Formats: sequence, C-alpha cells, structure tokens
Amino acid sequence: MEEIEMYLDEAKDQMNKALAHVSHELTKIRAGKANPSMLDGILVSYYGAMTPLQQVSSMTTPDARTIFIKPWEKGLIQEIEKSIMNANLGLTPQNDGQQVIINVPMLTEERRRQLVKQVSQECEQGKVSIRSIRKETNESLKKIKGVSEDDVKNGEGTVQKLTDEFIIKIDALLKKKEAEIMTV
Repeated sequence: MEEIEMYLDEAKDQMNKALAHVSHELTKIRAGKANPSMLDGILVSYYGAMTPLQQVSSMTTPDARTIFIKPWEKGLIQEIEKSIMNANLGLTPQNDGQQVIINVPMLTEERRRQLVKQVSQECEQGKVSIRSIRKETNESLKKIKGVSEDDVKNGEGTVQKLTDEFIIKIDALLKKKEAEIMTV
C-alpha cells in the first residue's frame, strides 16, 4: 500500500512539473503586450560567458507596448541588442545610450492565429506528457509484488483522476492564453 502511495506522489510531482513547463513555455509566446518574460532564454555574452539577460540587466514595462532593458554596465548595450536580434523574436531593439528599448508591434490577425496554433501545440505536448506519466505509473503499479488487484485498480483510478485534473488545468491555460492573444 505504501508503495502505491509513493508511485502516486511521484506521478503527481511529474504532472506538476509538466504543467509548470507548459505554463513557462506559454509565457514566451507573446500576446501583443510587452512582457519581460518574452525575453526569457536570451543569453548575452558577458565577459566571455553566455549569461541570461535577466542577470545582467533590469527590465521594466512602462506601458503595454514597450520594454526597457537597463544593463548593469553600459558596455553591454550592443551585446544585448545583438542577442535580441539573433533570438529571432520579431522584435527590433533600439538604444538611447543608457538602455535598450523594445517597441512591441501590434499583432496582425494572421499572426494571432499562428500564435493560437503554437499555443495549442504547446498545450497538446503537455497533455501527451501527462498521459505518458499516467501510462508509466500504471505500469509501475502493476509490477508491485504482494499487493491485491483491488489496490492496484484503486491506484489506477487515482492516477486517472490526477490525469483528468491536470488536463483540465492545461485546457484552462490554453483558453486563457488564447483569449489573451485574440484580444485586440
């Protein structure tokens, strides 16, 4: 019985990680509003080491269309601009000698539809991850020695409930991001 609980806890942890991953990936998909998380994953060459942008600058959004990136050292301005251009996010950085300024363009209807497709694909990958966790957990439950068939069936039922809960959470993320993208 304790072994079953252990597998169920592990499954729940893995499903939480999958949900967190989907959520994190969705923050990278821009919805037409300026958000510093759009720049997550951008690395800047800092004294020869590739360093995350957040670690070499502060980022603010004074309005819904602008991101200000103020580097800790002025010498990094060109490096930051180059990294943003190379990231191919469709953003054009500019600088005023003190900071890098990014004006986030309005999204076209066509681009909005592409982003919704991208969000759907991300969420579908999350659901696939959740289902594979369910499958692996169910296989592990069946291999436990000295446990009754009823206990295994109850464990599988609990895993299915967890799976359903997490798929509903991913669907909620999808609906929220879709609404955010389609709002003009």
